[in-house]
Amino acid sequence: MQILKNPAKETWNELLKRPMQDPEQIRESVTTILDDVRKNGDFAIRKYTRALDGADLEDFRVSPATMQKAEEELDDALKDAIKRSASNIRKFHEAQNGGDISVDVQAGLRCWQKAVPMDRIGIYIPGGSAPLFSSVMMMAVPARVAGCKDIVLVTPPDENGEVHPAILYAAARSGVDRIYRIGGAQAVAALAYGTQTIPQVDKIFGPGNQFVTLAKQMVSLEGVAIDLPAGPSEVLVVADKNTPPRFIAADLLSQAEHGPDSQVILIADDEQLIDRAKRAVEQMMQQLPKQEIIGRSLESSKLIFLTDQRQIMDMVNYYAPEHLILATENADELAGEVRNAGSVFIGNYTPESLGDYSSGTNHVLPTNGAAKAYSGVNLDSFRKRITFQKADRKALEDIGSATMEMAKAEGLEAHRKAVEVRLNDQNASL
Repeated sequence: MQILKNPAKETWNELLKRPMQDPEQIRESVTTILDDVRKNGDFAIRKYTRALDGADLEDFRVSPATMQKAEEELDDALKDAIKRSASNIRKFHEAQNGGDISVDVQAGLRCWQKAVPMDRIGIYIPGGSAPLFSSVMMMAVPARVAGCKDIVLVTPPDENGEVHPAILYAAARSGVDRIYRIGGAQAVAALAYGTQTIPQVDKIFGPGNQFVTLAKQMVSLEGVAIDLPAGPSEVLVVADKNTPPRFIAADLLSQAEHGPDSQVILIADDEQLIDRAKRAVEQMMQQLPKQEIIGRSLESSKLIFLTDQRQIMDMVNYYAPEHLILATENADELAGEVRNAGSVFIGNYTPESLGDYSSGTNHVLPTNGAAKAYSGVNLDSFRKRITFQKADRKALEDIGSATMEMAKAEGLEAHRKAVEVRLNDQNASL
């Protein structure tokens, strides 16, 4: 981990660079898969599931009997944890249900806005030895709260064609309508284009590897909506002399274990704390199972000493972290200065892990600086807002001249005439 002391502002861009992957290395493979699924549907899905996941499946859909078996296999402690977390996620997202807007902008002219849920959304959940069943809840629960009619989940099977029972149980608790045992870029293609058995969706959500991420980006260029610009996980911790070094170490390591391209950063105004935090990271790392992954992640991570609090918050907002932990004595005050962050964790007893699982906020967040312009997944991610307007004859007579004048100035004569013909119609009723 690199220690930096009072770096000049003009160096921030270089020192805060995220580890980057080159998508060109896999673009050709992803393009081939997308084209194959678009043309050949289920046949292509079976081929890639056999080749990439080692499972030979005739029917991709998970049956009700399999769902029941998954519930029976899961231990009660984990089921209770999933239930409690799903409840908190539901409560937080239900609170985001704002009312529709209706305004009489002038006499005879009313404009209003209505939130309408998407009809069908698709959720991608990675499989493997550490299935991200928490992400099922983070996307399916708000989709159900928003009123989506059809929630489709895809996740890769193991070589026996099975899906981890925790994913299936979380899906059942979250309101997923159907689950298909497919993964990779081919699963994204199936959701984007539809196949003989897998329906096309309006928007695709969920994390994944480089192939999944690139596939989502590529289908989004064809008009299929996706949730967020995706990238490796990251956390920035702001600490002071009152922050226990072991707390800092635990928070940094919790993100570093996501993958070798994750980035963790500590900013503190106390040099001794930085040294103690570094030692705590090195000691705690020895107790963790993913030491190789963590070690590679820490290579691109930074421990930054800044004496000026204003500069600290400037750097925070410049970096725009996915996860921001404010663990200083004046953490509540600093929280009011945050402009760019995916999700903020305040105080020494709010680890980032709470947001990943149980607090109720969403853990699908913008990365790689996208928090400067994007929000994390929320209720509106599953809805579109449609505007309506209705004018009577008197309102058109009042505002029509302004409309015609601007249409004329932009050289759009048919726009101007659409107003004029109505104003010249003497038979139109008031």
